[in-house]
Amino acid sequence: MTNPYLDAGPRPPGHAHSEHAPGRQLPVLAAVAAGGALGAVARYGVERRWPTAGTAFPWPVLAVNAAGCLAMGALMTVLAARFPRQKRLAGALLGTGFLGGFTTFSHYADGVRQLVRGGAYGTAAAYLLLTVAAALAGVVLGVFAARAAVGVPAHQEASGGR
Repeated sequence: MTNPYLDAGPRPPGHAHSEHAPGRQLPVLAAVAAGGALGAVARYGVERRWPTAGTAFPWPVLAVNAAGCLAMGALMTVLAARFPRQKRLAGALLGTGFLGGFTTFSHYADGVRQLVRGGAYGTAAAYLLLTVAAALAGVVLGVFAARAAVGVPAHQEASGGR
């Protein structure tokens, strides 16, 4: 069975996704930019409402990254299973854009650096490991929850069939 997302016609050599086809990047770029701006503003709002300082554990960034990974797992599973024709723009707007702007690796890495610089080595190590574990668990939980919600067996999603 063909996948309308992946089988969208000829592509330039070395480009596996249909959004890389010439002339099709501008809508995707606009979607990523708009989503990214909104996601970054949402993360900023979380950090303003839940501030941490000094060597306090950076719970807001951990929560944002874990929630964003959960949402990404669910979103991409639902798009692939139920909305393959809209996956290109919806994935760019909501996934790469909004969730990419909402979650943050650079702020996470800088938080670890600040904790180490402040001598909070145990907190830095806990934050380092807990964030990775929470992010991975979030993605897996999001995928399984979305599969259960939309009734998609694992083999169907993997093959792109309906």
